[in-house]
Amino acid sequence: MGSIRFFMYFILVFHVIISIQITCCQSRICLPEKQAALFIFGDSQFDAGNNNYINTTTSAQANYDPYGETYFKYPTGRYSDGRVIPDFIAEFAKLPLLLPYLHPASSLDNYIFGVNFASAGSGALLETRQGTAIDLKTQASYFKQVSKVLKKKLGDGEAKEFLANAVYIIAVGDNDYGVALFSNSSTTVVNIQHPQEFVNLVIGNISSVIQDIYEEGGRKFGLLNVGPINCYPIARIFMNGSSLDECQKQEASAIARLHRRALPIMLQELQKQLEGFKYSLTDYYGALTEVMRYPYKYGFKEGEAACCGGGSYRGDFSCGGKRGIKKYELCENVNDFVYFDSVHHTDKAAQHFANLMWTGHNHFTRPYNLKQLFQFSSLHCAY
Repeated sequence: MGSIRFFMYFILVFHVIISIQITCCQSRICLPEKQAALFIFGDSQFDAGNNNYINTTTSAQANYDPYGETYFKYPTGRYSDGRVIPDFIAEFAKLPLLLPYLHPASSLDNYIFGVNFASAGSGALLETRQGTAIDLKTQASYFKQVSKVLKKKLGDGEAKEFLANAVYIIAVGDNDYGVALFSNSSTTVVNIQHPQEFVNLVIGNISSVIQDIYEEGGRKFGLLNVGPINCYPIARIFMNGSSLDECQKQEASAIARLHRRALPIMLQELQKQLEGFKYSLTDYYGALTEVMRYPYKYGFKEGEAACCGGGSYRGDFSCGGKRGIKKYELCENVNDFVYFDSVHHTDKAAQHFANLMWTGHNHFTRPYNLKQLFQFSSLHCAY
């Protein structure tokens, strides 16, 4: 009899819980149990197609074949044969693929899961490819608009909980250094002869954006540092077959190492200053160098040349034939390659780096990984 009474009691409690949830969700959308949103900021490493909606012919866009060919079967605006790093992070966090903020279907209903603000070509500096990409500060201003809408719909208390529970990931800096060193842009405002000052300016802008997001309610941040820029295929095409060690000694890679040292110091300072601030930093420079040097160790066959492009290392950025060079080569097995085009990764490589961000610890990711930052909460009504 005792077991029967316990069973009936369990059924009663279950029905009460379900009825409460149904009542709560009849007029408002409910977040799934243990759900935290993901907000994405950065450059082409993270862009899921925002640049498709920038009304300029000079923006960096990947909306043509063979981009997207393996996973989506059509070009989405991602600089990959398939997914980019945040797509995998969303999957690991049991979220759907997040829409670009500028996508026509992006709306309030989607924000319960988060949104992607990243823009290919963007930088921490406003002057980096100004007018052709959405710089980091502008991405943060878009987030403020989303935050404003959420606070209006949820109320300040509910919105505070929602935004504090979300995770914010940022990948930016490569374009700031690359444009300054490899282009003749007249918009560069930093004297490249003083690289530490340049790095300090980039790091300062990243810090400012993090603090802007914090002021809106964000507490948990995941970041990548920048890669060994002179070792990308697009740079090595000009270096006459230099080795992986030699390309790391060049100017852009040296500046990237300054960035690599400065970023954790900045984050540690923010942790001291901002109550409740937590972060995860993945050493993209070190992780990428490792997989380029030992591709077989990580399931690849080619770590230094691109799958799609032309010239040495297939580094001429001709993939798809839309950038002034119509002729290009395409590899037979994209999964053998770390790079899809002369700068960007294959779907398989993006998954590798996403895994490092999600579960990596100590060597490449510290002091937390993203899995630890996704502190799940119970089901609650959103709006």
